[in-house]
Amino acid sequence: MPLDFDADVITRSHTIPVLVDFWAPWCGPCRVLGPTLDKLAEESAGRWELCKVNTDDAPGIAQRYGVRGIPAVKLFVQGEIVKEFTGALGEAQVRAWLREALPSEEEARLKEAEALMDGGDVTAALPLLMKITAQNPDYDRARIRLAQLLATRDLSRAHRLVEDVDADRDLLPVVEAIRMVVSACESRPSDDAPGRMLYTAALEAIGDGDFNAALRHVIAVLQQDRFYGDDAARKLGVALFTILGPAHALTKQHRRTFDMWLY
Repeated sequence: MPLDFDADVITRSHTIPVLVDFWAPWCGPCRVLGPTLDKLAEESAGRWELCKVNTDDAPGIAQRYGVRGIPAVKLFVQGEIVKEFTGALGEAQVRAWLREALPSEEEARLKEAEALMDGGDVTAALPLLMKITAQNPDYDRARIRLAQLLATRDLSRAHRLVEDVDADRDLLPVVEAIRMVVSACESRPSDDAPGRMLYTAALEAIGDGDFNAALRHVIAVLQQDRFYGDDAARKLGVALFTILGPAHALTKQHRRTFDMWLY
C-alpha cells in the first residue's frame, strides 16, 4: 500500500509515537541502520510504530521535513517532531536514544485514555485513568482527566482531585468548570425570579449524577428566563458541556438546543 504520510504518520502519531526512517536503496548507512530499527520496532510490542520513507520516491516529504542527509530518523508525537538524529547509530545508541525520546509508558497509557475520551468511549477510559492515578497520585494531567469522568458520578470526588492540580493550558477550562459547578451546587439560589425552581432542579440533578436531567433543566431555564441569575444558567450549561467534552453523547444530544436558546 502506498505511503500516506499525513495519515500514516501525522494523524497516527496522535494515537501512538511514530518513528520515521528517511532512507534510500543506494545508501549504505541506511542499509546498516534499517535492520536495527526493524528489530527494535518489533521488540516495542506496539509501544511505537516504524514508518519508512524512501526519499527517492518521496522527495517532497523529505524536503518538507528538512532532510539533508540520510539515514535521517525523526520521532513524531502528536503530529510534531519531538526528537531526531542523522546517521547510522549502533543498536545500543539507538536504544538509549529511544529511552530518552519516547514518552514514558505512563504517558502512553494516558494518551490512550485521552484518545478513548475523544472518541466518546468513557467506559473504557475510566479504568485506565484510575490505574494511572493509583500508581502515580501526583500525575496532575491524569487526575484532571479522571475528575472529568467522575464529575458525572461523584462530583465531590472529582472536586478533590482538582483542588491543587497544576493544569496544562488545554485542561484549565475543565478544572475551572468542575470548580464552578461545585460552587453553584453549594450556593443554592433563594430568589423568587422565574427560573429559580428549574435552576435548583438542575443543581439537584447534578448532585444525583444525572447530567442529562441537569442539562434539560438548564435549557428549560433559558427558555423561561434567558438571563436568569446574572447569566447563571448559561454559565452552568457551558461548564457541564466543558466537563463532558464534545464527543460525549449528552453533548451531542443537548448542545445544539442549548446554543439555540442563547440567541
